[in-house]
Order: sequence, then structure tokens, then C-alpha cells
Amino acid sequence: MADACPRCNAAVPGERCPQCGLVVALYLSSLEKLRRGPSGAAAATGTPATPTATPGARTTSPADSTASPSRVGLFRPPPAASPPAGAAAPGAGPSPSATRRLVFHGSTGGLFGIQVVNVLLTLLTVGVYYFWGKARVRAYLMSGTELEGDRFAYHGTGRELLVGFLKGVAVFVVPVTLLSVLPQIYGVPDEVTRALAVLLWLAGLLLVPVAMVGSRRYRLSRSSWRGIRFSFRGPIRAFVGIFVTGSIMASLTLGLYYPFFVTKRQEFMVSNAYFGSRKFDFDGRGGDLFRPFIVMLLLFLPTLGLSWFWFSARRQRYFTEHTRFGTTRFRSEVTGGRLAWLTLSNLVVLVVTLGLAWSWTVVRGLRFTLRYTSLEGPLDVADVHQDSRAATATGEGLAGLLDADFGVS
Repeated sequence: MADACPRCNAAVPGERCPQCGLVVALYLSSLEKLRRGPSGAAAATGTPATPTATPGARTTSPADSTASPSRVGLFRPPPAASPPAGAAAPGAGPSPSATRRLVFHGSTGGLFGIQVVNVLLTLLTVGVYYFWGKARVRAYLMSGTELEGDRFAYHGTGRELLVGFLKGVAVFVVPVTLLSVLPQIYGVPDEVTRALAVLLWLAGLLLVPVAMVGSRRYRLSRSSWRGIRFSFRGPIRAFVGIFVTGSIMASLTLGLYYPFFVTKRQEFMVSNAYFGSRKFDFDGRGGDLFRPFIVMLLLFLPTLGLSWFWFSARRQRYFTEHTRFGTTRFRSEVTGGRLAWLTLSNLVVLVVTLGLAWSWTVVRGLRFTLRYTSLEGPLDVADVHQDSRAATATGEGLAGLLDADFGVS
């Protein structure tokens, strides 16, 4: 009895399928090599991956032990597809050597549609809808990101962002405006004006770390994965001390303290972040980035500033690789050249299109980040339970007012 072709299922009286022209023996040999891989038994012993068989004879191989009794003869359907890298077999525990990657399933077109609606409604509502549009964009990007078959979710609302913005105005804009305008109206002495300027500088120096912690706390509390929320539990007072000390030291050392400052800042932000009841950890040291920072400074002028991208990629790799979640470590493979190309090309496209390509640059940047970031080691979250903390959007409102890129991963 003739066997069936593994591609079109037609009867094959000889070596070649009369319907699709497939050489069945070569096809099955290729599948067998792909199934076994370079570390399989065939590669280890140096023997051919597919043994020679006469037509009509049954070939014995390790795969036959799992074949159905009806699969007789040389020809049989191709083996089942292997699970993706990092995925554990059904019923198996987490693989110690697993490598996992986040995947973004959104599209430029989908985000562009949201962008168009947001712009129109923001214009019609004289800017009020901006906060709802911002929440929609975050929800789209978050829900399009997947890890191990499960999507992330964003739970923030436009109303929360609007209330946070109004609180930020009351805390920051109103006092600054009064301290800046009233002395000029009443003609106060110059000494008082200079003292008020120093006071405003100190207030700004304190408000920036408050905004950073508040923004971090709010965004993590509104993000979840597999129904479990993230949270941030770092005390504001501790970070204010880190930020103020770091800013002053960086100024006194003409910027040489910068690597130590940003590393301490990253440590605070990462080590106080939680997924449910389990915290993240960071074990980086500022001294490890000091030499790359000096090299960047020496090459800054000769490279017309391009050495900054090299240092930024080095810093990103270092911060990522020194971040842990339980036994899982993060890893980054981004390089300075790729980062420079992404940043500069996105900037050129935005200028040429007058901002219309914003959605394309956002999706491109997110996919770039995920492409070069991975999680290594077992990811066991069976004992993680919900333990989120309440957070307001006031810090988020302050961050929006300051319009600052805090550079915290």
C-alpha cells in the first residue's frame, strides 16, 4: 500500500509525490534534523539524522516511540512544532535556562487612529480631553504588550490625570507665579527679589523628586499583569535626599558625580518597585559607569556628541542587567549605534512630517526596546499575591507640568 505525502496527503508510489513533486525522503530527513537540532543524538554520534531504509520497510527512530500505531512505513506526518524558546513543557516547572521576551502586538495604524481622535476631541474640548487621550494611549500600548502569552493592562483614567494636573497647578504654578509677579508689582528691594529667586530654585529642586516619586507610584499602581498590580513603596523623603545631594555633588564636581547620582537614583526606583507581594532588586554600583562616562566626555567633541549615545546604551545595558525579580534577571543587548540611529531618524521623521508620524515613532521605539530586552532564568510567580497600594495622580500632574524626562527605567 502506497504511503501518503506529508505535504499534500496524496498517495506516493515511489520516492517523489506525483501531485506536488515533493521528494519525501529528503523532506523527512530535513524535518528530522530540525527536530533534533545540533545537540541531538545524531550530532553527538556523527551518524546520519535519518537512517537509510528500503521502500516499504519500517524505519526505527526515537520519534517512532511517540507515533500513532496507524503511522506505518517510511512516510509519516511532520513532528509537532517545538515550543517557543523560554516556554516550559506542559506540566513542567520553570526552566532554569529559559529566556523570555516581551512582544508588542499593536500597530502604527491603531495608534494613529487613537491619535487622530485625541487631537480632534482635545481641540473641541479646549484641551480638556487631553488627559483622557493620554490614558487611551497608555492603555493601548500596555494592552498590546505581552509576556508569556498574557497581556499587560493599564487601569488609569483621564479623570485621575486631570485631577492630578489641577493639584499640580495648585501646588506648583500658583505659588511660583505669585512669588515671581508680586515683587515686581509692589517694587520690593533687589535683595528680597534675589532671596525669592533662591527660594524658587530650592522649591524647584524639591518638587522635581516629589514629581518623580509620585509619577512612578501612580503609573505602577495602575499597571497589572495576570490580574496582579504593580506598586511603588519608596518614601518621598529618602528620594528627596538622594536627589538634592546628587544634584549638588554633580554641580560641585563639574558633572563627574553624574554616574554615581543616576545609579543611586535607579537603585531607589527599582528596589522599591513591587509586582504584587514580591519586590524587584537592583545591585548596580556607580563606580562601574565612571570610566565609560569619562570616555564619553573625552570623545564628546571629536564625535560631535555621538559618544553620548554610546554611553546611554552602556548605561541602559548596565541598569537592565543589574535588575532582578526573584531568580529572574533582565538583560539588554542595545548598542550605541542602534540607539543613535533610532533617536536621530525618529527626530528627522517627526520634523519632516510635522509631527504626523508620532504614532510610528512611538511604536518603533517600543518595539526597539522590547527587541533588545529579555528575561533570563525561571519566572515563578505562583506565590505572588495581590498587594497593591493606593496612589494618586498628583505626582503625575507635577511631572506633566515640569515636562521632564526623568530617565528612569
